[in-house]
Amino acid sequence: MKENPLKRLLKRSWNIPQWMKKKPLKRLDRYIIVKFLGTYFFAIALIISIAVVFDINENIDRFINNRAPLKAIIFDYYLNFIPYYTNLFSPLFVFIAVIFFTSKLAENSEIIAMFSTGMSFKRLMYPYMISAACIALVTYVLSTEVIPTGSVTRLRFESIYKKKKSDTYARNIQLEVDSGVIAYMERYEDYNKTGYRFSLDKFESHQLVSHMTARRITYDTTAVHKWTVRDYMIREMKGMKETITRGDRLDTIINMEPQDFLITRGQQETMTSPQLHSYIQKQKQRGFANIKIFEVEYHRRIATSFAAFILTVIGVSLSSQKRKGGMGLHLGIGIALSFSYILFQTISSTFAINGNVPASIAVWIPNVLYLFIAIYLYRKAPK
Repeated sequence: MKENPLKRLLKRSWNIPQWMKKKPLKRLDRYIIVKFLGTYFFAIALIISIAVVFDINENIDRFINNRAPLKAIIFDYYLNFIPYYTNLFSPLFVFIAVIFFTSKLAENSEIIAMFSTGMSFKRLMYPYMISAACIALVTYVLSTEVIPTGSVTRLRFESIYKKKKSDTYARNIQLEVDSGVIAYMERYEDYNKTGYRFSLDKFESHQLVSHMTARRITYDTTAVHKWTVRDYMIREMKGMKETITRGDRLDTIINMEPQDFLITRGQQETMTSPQLHSYIQKQKQRGFANIKIFEVEYHRRIATSFAAFILTVIGVSLSSQKRKGGMGLHLGIGIALSFSYILFQTISSTFAINGNVPASIAVWIPNVLYLFIAIYLYRKAPK
């Protein structure tokens, strides 16, 4: 019996090519990804548990003396403490996970077996890069959205129950509050919302047209941008004519708030990345110079996430070869490299904050340096 031509045509049209039937991830890939991520999260749980125990031992007296509620200790402090330090030491966890797991594979001759089947070292890196991408994504989401929200609660807890000092004043404040309007304060005290030796200059076509000086200026918390000026003098210049006005008190609207120039401890950690970007652009337009720490935080979040790929390549290249000494040497080198990476991050950030190095360049210096190390080790790795 002959087959219906229409049926034959339909069967042929639904015939899927062999390359489309291949699974994107093979069983070996899934095995490496599960082991890599499992080791990574196990290392996090182990080290953070130790860190929490040490922190409790160090601060238990402060918690008791300041009568910190148990609920606040657990949910306000430690529930936000854990993701903060997990993200901070993520490079260390990546190195430990890669080297520990890969060294076990090499020690059990599993990598040799993979290479004997014709698998290249480049193909071996495929599941590792997928795992690094997962870690990078989690790290980025934590640092840009989750941790800033939790840091608000954590820092508030520390200021109440750990007696951490915070900046409550600012000196020599100068910023552009509006187009052609420059404000200056010699000192601002946050406890009474008062600034001292205040001046406000207004320019038109690069010429000074108004100059206000005041002994004190106080922020009114009941309204936005409302300030009360005391013991003031206003000089208005119109050509060769000058008018002087004096007074004891004047309520006025000035487009600035204390948070625009009063930077508190850890303030950059409480902002999400979109908030940081908006704050940096706003302060640059106003001519406020003390924003390096915010720029460093913004770029560091991206650089730290990208580091997962570089450190993974270094870890696999170091530990994929079987050695007589076992994984001890690999683990030692990996921990030394991870701590040196964190050290370089701190040093480069310090250069950006206290020096003239742009923040966008300074935070990427460790990544660039370790990228060259990764390329060298990758070429030297057993093929």
